[in-house]
Amino acid sequence: MRAEVDRDLCIGSAMCVATAPDVFELDDEGLSQVVDQEAGDEESLRQAAEGCPVQAVLLFDDEGNQIYP
Repeated sequence: MRAEVDRDLCIGSAMCVATAPDVFELDDEGLSQVVDQEAGDEESLRQAAEGCPVQAVLLFDDEGNQIYP
C-alpha cells in the first residue's frame, strides 16, 4: 500500500501526522506531505487516511489502483 497527499485538498489538520508521524509531516506551508512511505504499516496508513477530515490522504494498492477514498 502506498499513500499520497492531495495538497489541493489538505487543510493542515495534522490528523495524519498524529496517526502516523513517521510517514507524514507538515511542511513549511502547514500542509501534510509523505516523508517515509516505508515507515507505516497498512493499518496506520488506513487510520491516517480515514482520520483526514477532508479525505486528502489517498491510498493506492501495489498495482497503483486507488483504494481510498
